Amino acid sequence: MTTLDDRQATDAAQAPAPETPASPVEVSFDTSPEAYKHWSLSVDGEVATLTLDVAEDGGIVPGYELKMNSYDLGVDIELHDAVQRIRFEHPEVKAVVVTSGKERMFCAGANIKMLAASPHSWKVNFCKFTNETRNGIEDATANSGLPFIAAVNGTAAGGGYELALACEQIVLIDDNSSAVSLPEVPLLGVLPGTGGLTRVVDKRGVRRDLADVFSTTSEGIKGDRAVQWRLVDAVVKARDFSDDIARRATEAAATSSRPGADAHGVRLTPLTREVDGDTTRYEHVRVVLDRESGTATITVLGPTSVPGSVAELHEQGDQAWLLAATRELDDAILRLRTNELAVGTWLLRTEGDVDTVAAYDEFLLAHRDDWLVNETIGFYKRTVKRLDTTSRSLFALIEPGSCFAGLLAEIAFAADRSFMLEGQFEDDDAPKPAAVLRLDEFNTGLLPMGNDLTRLQVRFLGSASELAAAEAAVGRDLPAADALELGLVTSAPDDIDWEDEVRLVIEERRSFSPDALTGMEANLRFAGQETPETKVFGRLTAWQNWIFQRPNAAGPEGALRRYGTGQRADYDRKRV
Repeated sequence: MTTLDDRQATDAAQAPAPETPASPVEVSFDTSPEAYKHWSLSVDGEVATLTLDVAEDGGIVPGYELKMNSYDLGVDIELHDAVQRIRFEHPEVKAVVVTSGKERMFCAGANIKMLAASPHSWKVNFCKFTNETRNGIEDATANSGLPFIAAVNGTAAGGGYELALACEQIVLIDDNSSAVSLPEVPLLGVLPGTGGLTRVVDKRGVRRDLADVFSTTSEGIKGDRAVQWRLVDAVVKARDFSDDIARRATEAAATSSRPGADAHGVRLTPLTREVDGDTTRYEHVRVVLDRESGTATITVLGPTSVPGSVAELHEQGDQAWLLAATRELDDAILRLRTNELAVGTWLLRTEGDVDTVAAYDEFLLAHRDDWLVNETIGFYKRTVKRLDTTSRSLFALIEPGSCFAGLLAEIAFAADRSFMLEGQFEDDDAPKPAAVLRLDEFNTGLLPMGNDLTRLQVRFLGSASELAAAEAAVGRDLPAADALELGLVTSAPDDIDWEDEVRLVIEERRSFSPDALTGMEANLRFAGQETPETKVFGRLTAWQNWIFQRPNAAGPEGALRRYGTGQRADYDRKRV
């Protein structure tokens, strides 16, 4: 028995691998439950059910069929949207069941023809977004009291098992055929790209030698053995499966901290986005592309007012400033890194009033126990994490009229370098307030990176005294000289030098190898301790992406190309 989708193999055998990679498309991350092709979301009291029933002809790119619940980027875009909607629109939900609408097939993992035909950049962004979506499921359990239960009612192979691994509980049906597997090494010449190896040992606690056997056994593990090895939590006979899942969901809901039926959700309405050539305008975010210099200038507009009460925030719904701005920034990041591969440097800016941002922060901090405030802060935390994991050079420009305070200051601290103008632009006809930085509790613990450290802790990893000095400056307006002395910015040029210094660093960046920059930036951003999340992004995904390019996997005689053809891959046996 093979746990990878046999129909995927048959499909691969019937059609030769394309001579050239499939052409990427302009990717939109806009969707909603009524537009889903692959998932259905149902809510029954305190339990939501996400059912995967992939439309074979619904691929986001032409050239392959999504056989037997295999997936591509479009499937994950819907899953990400569904999880967000449960968190914001359904506060009454206290547990989520993830299952399949196909008989005897939970999920066959990433579509093999898609992987074989896609350009490397497409595979990289696919793996990265999928990783972030799985991390979001785990974050919902850890920080929103929203446990997920994988009701594995059929075979779960590769990425299908990785989807189950993101859930708090995994229950496998006992039907004499269904198994869990990570068959990428023996069958495809690659690795589980969305954290499978890391989650098996770090999260599930599978013994290293057993994990080795499991990851090199293409047919997978089923039955009591899967429970004994801790690959799943339980194996349940088919006749009892539905009742067991219902019981587990009810028990999980009883321990949830979610607000329940008395809370009213916030509907996530479609984003308003105006595109005019190389300029994209949202209500609170602007993106301007300069293709000649290879830059995207991303400007976040600060709030103009602060809610008078939590009730007012709830009334504002998805138009409340932080939720609206975060949705827009998240969308801008995803669209840029997926669709604008040659735009390699992002210039991060803010505009607004520092005092208003600080007051908005104070409001949020005072009401952190409110479920909507908690969800909004968590969403912002995950969005800034997208900057951390984005393979672009990030430069913060802290100029007069900017509002890098508190939670918005995290955007500057996510940057690879930051430039803060000392004084004013002398030729400004309407001078704006001089640039300042202001720190608050959002910078000292509420918005950690994937390594569970604050960006200040990572910044000052080598010096406890410098970290203490920076944290002691909480609540103060820090002009350029003070911010530079505290090590909070890289450079503080004056008006005379500003334009040249920024221009030169952009030109220098454009002269370097994009591949070398991606590796350098990823290494430098995640200093300090390692966590399962940083291992997934910094180790597993990096190696997975490299392995995906190797001829042993992607070459004309490689495993991805030959899978399902009846021919074995012809491997170059040299270890490198």
